[in-house]
Amino acid sequence: MTPEQYVQQKAVASGSSFYYAFLFLPAPRRAAITAFYAFCREVDDVVDEMTDPGVAATKLAWWNGEVAQAFGGQPSHPVMKALMPRAANYGIEARHLHGVIEGCQMDLQQTRYLDYTNLQRYCHLVAGVVGEVAARIFGQTDPATTAYAHTLGQALQLTNIIRDVGEDALRERIYLPIDELKRFDVKAHEILKRGYSDRFTALMQFQAQRAHSLYDQALALLPAADRRSQKPGLMMASIYRTLLREIEAENFQVLHQRIKLTPARKLWLAWKVQALGRM
Repeated sequence: MTPEQYVQQKAVASGSSFYYAFLFLPAPRRAAITAFYAFCREVDDVVDEMTDPGVAATKLAWWNGEVAQAFGGQPSHPVMKALMPRAANYGIEARHLHGVIEGCQMDLQQTRYLDYTNLQRYCHLVAGVVGEVAARIFGQTDPATTAYAHTLGQALQLTNIIRDVGEDALRERIYLPIDELKRFDVKAHEILKRGYSDRFTALMQFQAQRAHSLYDQALALLPAADRRSQKPGLMMASIYRTLLREIEAENFQVLHQRIKLTPARKLWLAWKVQALGRM
């Protein structure tokens, strides 16, 4: 299997909504974003599949070394072999990859966040940095587009957090800020035991409004000059915001199930942005 086949298989197997946004890109950009996305999946899987935190930490440390080695001209992993020939063309730097790894390391070190400021730091690393790299690959021409990419990354990550509250609870993780749990009188043990209440619904409504506000901010930040090139990001915004609205429509029943859109609906939302230019 070639490195290119490896990253393609990794992207398809993930079943992520990101895959639908890649479909409409020209081949060189699609190859670059697929390789970068495969890298993100590799390091994220270290945490998601963790049975021993020590082993996971060792694996992430290996990835940090692999990134340094790859940017020194000697990649060894198929993902890095697929990514490195395209890195210079799209302004992908070692600091970006190290940042994503740092975000995954945070998952090994903490399972709670005191407040939104602390959660923002995590979201910046695992989603904002990813958005920055993606914007470059998509064809960013205006430096101001970076602020849009970071803000959209935050919105997408908050949507993930809202969707995955129940799944994260099974791993003893709660990403909802502790001070906000207190504000809405929601106890951590209630979430860990996957118990619903009007208080939980109010807390989740608050989180959803924050995410919606970030989507609006991101769209306002996108320079007109880059609106066409950033269509894949707008596809992601459309898919994820539609998902958020589905979660709201189901009254935040996220503790016992993973609410999701069908592949056909994701493809339709992506096509609508591509063909009609609207979300």
